[in-house]
Amino acid sequence: MAYTKPVRSHTTIETFARVERDEILGASQALLAAPDIEIRQQEKIFTIESAGLEWDIGIVVYEPTDASRTPIGADGKKVGVFLLHGGAGDYKSMERQALLLASKYGYRVVSATYPGRLFLDDPSRDWPGDTINPDGSVRTPIWKQGEHITPDQYEVRTDETMRERYGRRTFARALPGSRFRDRLAAAPIALEEACRQAMVSEFPNGEYSIYLHGHSTGGPLQFMMSQRVPNVSGVLAIENSAFGYINEQKHAWSGALGKTRGQSKLAKGGRVRTDPFDELYVRTWRDTARYRGAEALGREGPDALLRLPWLMEDVLDDWETARLRPQFKSEYLVTWNIVGSLSDAALHTAARLGLSEEATDAMAAHFMSLTRELTGPDVRPVPNVLFGISGNSRDHSPEVYQDVILPMFAAMEPAPLATLIHFQAGQHYYISEEPDLPYGIAPAVFASWDDAIKGGYFL
Repeated sequence: MAYTKPVRSHTTIETFARVERDEILGASQALLAAPDIEIRQQEKIFTIESAGLEWDIGIVVYEPTDASRTPIGADGKKVGVFLLHGGAGDYKSMERQALLLASKYGYRVVSATYPGRLFLDDPSRDWPGDTINPDGSVRTPIWKQGEHITPDQYEVRTDETMRERYGRRTFARALPGSRFRDRLAAAPIALEEACRQAMVSEFPNGEYSIYLHGHSTGGPLQFMMSQRVPNVSGVLAIENSAFGYINEQKHAWSGALGKTRGQSKLAKGGRVRTDPFDELYVRTWRDTARYRGAEALGREGPDALLRLPWLMEDVLDDWETARLRPQFKSEYLVTWNIVGSLSDAALHTAARLGLSEEATDAMAAHFMSLTRELTGPDVRPVPNVLFGISGNSRDHSPEVYQDVILPMFAAMEPAPLATLIHFQAGQHYYISEEPDLPYGIAPAVFASWDDAIKGGYFL
């Protein structure tokens, strides 16, 4: 896939490139026919301290057994890729991506898990049972090995205010005075520290340049990290959202259901998110259904509804596998720029630690900074970004990039280069198999990344 670095003036945004399906097929066939590089993979569990608590963090490192096979980017540094999963997953959710990137390109890849998401009680890391138990209790995070959140620490509630998008939603609301509430409040800065330590440890500054990719919910979290580690050189943003405050504006522009391919444009001004810091969203088969429906609509049009029983059978079959991953979520504060709840989380954490008024203000400012780019004379600028969206994306459309996302990146000081590739196939989980594409659009996506890294896009 030929790569040409785009040019942007002060008044014109160089926005789009299209990759047609025949090009995607060609890229897939070429990558899968390429010889494999011998690699090794290793799980690493380490403990961090954040907000006065210990957190056990899990990552997997994938790398060539022969270190000389790791490629050099246009900046003369070894290529390292740091992956974060989406809102439902853990590092196992990104294993197919990591294996392809390491075995076909030779990159050193680190796939990380958000604090609390890894099932530390079993070496398989597969979560047992379902997310909602027969007795009404729910699945909860394991932030520290041996520490479990018990049903007496929360109450379960059901919400129907966003049924158009999610169906009925289930939440675990942490009770006052519980360790669950303390953990939820501190989780945003624990995630930041976990990512920082993983990158500093696995990608030495001066030897590696780091390229960040976070799928879906992982996107705003990777943008959060993009200025916080000195050798981060770029963001590889296929099917992921931007900084939380940009995501908030995208949501307002798109309307409550979002503007996606195959849907008419809804009125602007979507619902403002107000999720409290002390709630855990517990996912169910409904979260699989909301993607399957939109993706079928994009591929087949309204006739997809005529086979609704078939679609639901696929949804429930998929859930049997999906429920092995964590399937709970508490990152909305950062990903949707819910500043009131971020402030509440900071104040709760500061009170628990007994901080002074000055230190409390500093902690609140820290929490607030997680949703937007850092600014100031001594701050590294936001690195260049290569966005990508799939042909049947539920959550992303070319129009919202043109109208909202790319202009907001262009308004940054200094502005990074931010462009979009629209792949004319694929779905939100872009590595999912589809006819003639055993790895979805991922091979074409990765070819564009490799061209950009070696061709100078991120310089």
